[in-house]
Amino acid sequence: MRVLVAMSGGVDSSVAAALLAEAHGPDTVVGATLKLWGGTSDSGCCSVADVDDARRVADHLGLVHHVFNFASDFEEYVVDPYVRGHAEGRTPNPCIECNRHLKFDRLLERARDLGFDAVATGHHARRSVDDAGHYRLQRGADSKKDQSYVLAMLGQGQLARCLFPVGELTKDQVRAEAVRLGLRTAAKPDSQDVCFIRSDEGKSGFLSRRMDLHPGRLVDHRTGDDLGQVAAVELVTVGQRRGMGHGRDGRRRFVTAVDVPARQVTVGPPEASVADGVCLDTPTWVDGPPRLDASGAFAALAQCSAHGPSLPCRVRPAGGELAVTFDVPQRRVAPGQTVALYDPDRPGDVLGSGVVR
Repeated sequence: MRVLVAMSGGVDSSVAAALLAEAHGPDTVVGATLKLWGGTSDSGCCSVADVDDARRVADHLGLVHHVFNFASDFEEYVVDPYVRGHAEGRTPNPCIECNRHLKFDRLLERARDLGFDAVATGHHARRSVDDAGHYRLQRGADSKKDQSYVLAMLGQGQLARCLFPVGELTKDQVRAEAVRLGLRTAAKPDSQDVCFIRSDEGKSGFLSRRMDLHPGRLVDHRTGDDLGQVAAVELVTVGQRRGMGHGRDGRRRFVTAVDVPARQVTVGPPEASVADGVCLDTPTWVDGPPRLDASGAFAALAQCSAHGPSLPCRVRPAGGELAVTFDVPQRRVAPGQTVALYDPDRPGDVLGSGVVR
């Protein structure tokens, strides 16, 4: 089996490549680093240093290493929607869209064209096959580093050609393997930021270079009273509390709605920031939609952020969308964010995902 390993320059993908080379021989494994961002970067997997780290790890392991330029696709499918989403009052998740369109679409396509049988990544997730030959996507062994949330859009066709070599390891075990193998990335810290946004400019600096930012009114959710201004309505997200001040009762205020055309941000006390559920569009399924019960719904566990809790819920498909009702009301989820759904009977198994409408 010939495997193309996506090497970001981090410790996880470095160890993934090393484990595959040890198991199958270096002649069957090739490293590939994706050049995604055409601008300057000082974080994530898009900086010059990260590309150099990936190349040098591949050399250390005796692997052929390629760099694939997917910058135009990255701009089209990740950066432009990110900017457009903020202009429309949504809060997109660029890492998920990068996985959806680049790593598990364009890279899989390139691997197939080059004659590879599978693509491997350093994600902390697991893939298994059941007795019927159906692929399952499962949480990684390290609950603190689990990345199944950002892979929840994968389906059978993609999982059939994907490998996650570090999914059975904890992060400490991954770093120990990197030390054992003498990899230069052994102590490299995890990336925490959006890779195309420089730390010295932040989201506001990046977006201000690509769109107009407008001040907005801050209004009370109940009375509509004017409570002041926000510097840029496009930078505010539903559920946000930072910068929203306090009510007359001294309690912090939370954003309950963002209306960019009206230049208005609605805020309220903590109890106003919760909702019974969310509506998801563009649903995806790991292995087809779950069977519905007599009420036309199914039970699931919803995860609304990369490391958020698993929330018991009921999911009702309707008109190509999913109406998710939480068993207990939860903090509002911003439009544009992804909600991953897990099997309540097998809490580590991903059912699918959708994007908050």
